[in-house]
Amino acid sequence: MRYVNFLYQGTATLGVRTAEGVRVLGQESLESLLKRGVDLSTYGASAEGPLVQVGEHDYLPLLQQPGKIICVGLNYADHTKESPYAQPDYPTLFPRFNSSLIGHNQPLVRPRISDTLDYEGEMAVVLKSGGRHISKADALSHVAGYALFNEGSVREYQFKSPQWTVGKNFDDTGAFGPDLVTADELPEGGKGLLLETRVNGKVVQSVNTSDMLFDVATIISTLSEAVTLSAGDVIVSGTPAGVGFGMTPPAFLKAGDVVQVSIEGIGTLSNPVVDEA
Repeated sequence: MRYVNFLYQGTATLGVRTAEGVRVLGQESLESLLKRGVDLSTYGASAEGPLVQVGEHDYLPLLQQPGKIICVGLNYADHTKESPYAQPDYPTLFPRFNSSLIGHNQPLVRPRISDTLDYEGEMAVVLKSGGRHISKADALSHVAGYALFNEGSVREYQFKSPQWTVGKNFDDTGAFGPDLVTADELPEGGKGLLLETRVNGKVVQSVNTSDMLFDVATIISTLSEAVTLSAGDVIVSGTPAGVGFGMTPPAFLKAGDVVQVSIEGIGTLSNPVVDEA
């Protein structure tokens, strides 16, 4: 089942994607369904709303108020090699804020105070349940589904201090969507999928999700040692090599660029780049 959050008649609306279009479910949010314990793999089949074609600019972030967005850094060895860091033996974790989120086809905004906006194509994991001290063996039973994320990073601010949070949370830099694909439609743990990022049509990142150093089950289990996870939480699982910062010379995003993140079986997330007004 594939869920889409979009504007319909001026209101945020949830729908399920079909071969003919998107079937309207209603105005209850995806995060509300998850908190109610709804089984997303079957719930969408009951949709009886109109079949619509979503306008190019009507997509919204899949979840607009997730409880937590937790990102994983340095989770592909090739990306660590192009960074100024040594490979850690424990997941590198940092938060994202809801205020940074944008949807499919919405603009990534290069802030007026820096010209170092960079892309990071990643697989996002949305939880349907949580708890503390979740075993690795049970971790994947807590996953509702998978989605695409472009973890836009303002490098100048990311590297101003040992903590990356500011550079990872500028408004309108975290693209999330367009579809949530339920876990039953993908390989266990989202493994074995081709992830690619393109800038203006050129492939700049290409990796198999099996190459993650800390897989989805390990990340969930490790997080739950310290943090109570909840339905509707989002884990952004890390980016591979090929970011603009790692190029010689660095190739940061500029107004007019278009960034596309694709993952086999999930789809494509596309965003134009604009300068902050």
